[in-house]
Parts: sequence; structure tokens; C-alpha cells
Amino acid sequence: MIAMRTIKGPAIFLAQFAGEASPYNNLPEIARWAARHGYKGVQIPSWDSRLFDLAKAAESQTYCDEIKGVLYEAGLELTELSTHLQGQLVAVHPAYDLAFDGFAAPEVRGNPIARQAWAVNQLRLAATASRNLGLKTHATFSGGLAWPFLYPWPQRPAGLIETAFDELARRWRPILDAFDDAGVDLCYEIHPGEDLHDGITFEMFLERVDNHRRCNILYDPSHFVLQQLDYLDYIDIYHERIHMFHVKDAEFNPSGRQGVYSGFQPWALRAGRFRSLGDGQVDFSSIFSKLTQYGFDGWAVLEWECCIKDSEQGAAEGAPFIDGHIIKATSRAFDDFAASGVDVNTNRKLLGIGQDDE
Repeated sequence: MIAMRTIKGPAIFLAQFAGEASPYNNLPEIARWAARHGYKGVQIPSWDSRLFDLAKAAESQTYCDEIKGVLYEAGLELTELSTHLQGQLVAVHPAYDLAFDGFAAPEVRGNPIARQAWAVNQLRLAATASRNLGLKTHATFSGGLAWPFLYPWPQRPAGLIETAFDELARRWRPILDAFDDAGVDLCYEIHPGEDLHDGITFEMFLERVDNHRRCNILYDPSHFVLQQLDYLDYIDIYHERIHMFHVKDAEFNPSGRQGVYSGFQPWALRAGRFRSLGDGQVDFSSIFSKLTQYGFDGWAVLEWECCIKDSEQGAAEGAPFIDGHIIKATSRAFDDFAASGVDVNTNRKLLGIGQDDE
């Protein structure tokens, strides 16, 4: 029987809030800002040098202790590091070379081979940095080689998708091994635009990396709402691999004019769009219940994205929303008060099992 656990939180992913102005442009100030809003943990984007130096964290335990000290002074914990942008660059189809080039360091832009090598090194640094920080999980993207061929028109050549996933696994396997050496789970955010964007694609990848124990899932229901995938059934199927949780809301309102693809419209005009917590259609009560039931012991981390509401309002509302959904896992059965206290012999009598039946 799975031991139920209380989810930790609320926490907040800082990527969408970091900026050039105070208090968003340095870690001490943004940490105090998050704490004032009621958050207990922060997830740090490793690519944002205003908040964090990934290379330094990989080489200096002193620096890592200083980072944890800054957060401790604000009353916070570090939940995870993120390499979403660097992970994206591990596998980029040429159609997206220009679009994704800005994610990389200036010295490797315009050179896809050098850019990929840089991205792989960033993930290796992240594994070491996570270990130095005492973290057990890490967030990233898988990147995508097959994504441009999502809708089969013209007909896909035989073996195209299999070749893409074989190559994706070849690129990620050494990275997964590096995270294994560091004792850290690598959690892929299952996300449109990535080759790992639903359950089937995760399974295709997992099989190719030989069910690697460090290959796990960052669960974000908002992306499943936009795909019209059953995000509650997803937990039932993949709960053993779900090791991270982004709390993000979304809504899907199709019409006679647009559906899942949303007709190239801007976010505010799409049938599927991200919303602040409580403003969308995600059934968070059921999600928190299922994750608690299955023993998820990670953090509930707000990832704020909304095409309507201001980010400050979203952050202020997010902490109490998450806190109100966290379930304190029970340590006993609700009907223990009615326990009869019978022993094995009594149970056998109740079943009509006598000595002669043994």
C-alpha cells in the first residue's frame, strides 16, 4: 500500500517574475518578496545570472551554502533548479534554429553544434550544482527533433519518428547518467513544443533510455488542458514517475472558429489559454487529492502565466490558493474508532474457516 504524504508548499518558480527592476533583479530581494507573499520555497531558473550563477554553483560549495543562506534568511527553501532553456537546446530541429538561438550563450549562437555542446555542459553543471545544494530533483525540457512533424501531412516517411526518438535518447542518456551520479532525478516538463509532450511520447523516450531511474516527470496540468488530455488519469498512470509539480491553471473554450490549434491567434484570443490560479478550469482539488494519495512528497510550485491578469496579483493570490489545496495526509483510517480489535482466530471464525479447513 502506498504511504500517503503531505505535499510541500506553497512555492513559486521565479522565471516569470525576474526582471531588471528591484525587487526582481537579485536573489535577496526577490526572496524577501516571495516570502512576503506567503511562499515557503522558490524554484530558481539557472540561466538567469541576476539570480544565480550555475557554473559557480557547480564548482563552489561555499557559493551554494551562501545561496541557501540567502533563502534561509528570508524564511525560504530552495525547491529545485531549472534548465528549461538549456534543455530545449539539447535537441533543436533546424526549423527552430533562429527562434531558439537566443536561449544560448552569445559565443555559441549561430553554431548549432557548439550550441548543443554548450547545452549538454549546462545540464552537467546543473547535476553537480543540484547535488551541492542538497537537491533531489531538477526541472528541464527535452527539446524536440520530431515536433515539426506532429501532424502527418504530408504523410511521414516510415521510421521518421523512431529515428528522432532514437537520437533524442542518445543525446540524453549520458546526461541522465550524470544526474544519476549526482543522486538527482531529472524531471522533464511534459509540454507542447517538446518531443515529450504527452504520455505516449514520454513512454517512447523512457523505453529508449532503458527505463532510466532518473528519467521522471514534471507534472503541469495546464498543458494537458490545452491538449484535451485527461490530466487526472495521467496521474493514475504515471504517478511513480511524477517527481515535480507545477501548479498552473488553464482553460479551453473551443468554438466554431477555432479549437486546439487556435488559428495562430495571440494568447488572449486563443481557445486554449493559460490563466492565473483559480481563474481557469483545472480541477486542483482532485489533483492534490490524487498526488497526496499516491505519496507525492515534492513541492507544489506556482508557475504563473496568464494572458489577462497582472503578475503581481497572480503571485499574491497564488500562495493562499496553493496553501488552501494542500492536504495534510492522514495517519490513521477514519473508521478506526469502530475497530473491533478481533484477532486472527476470530477472523477465521467470521469467515467460517475451522481447524479442519487448514
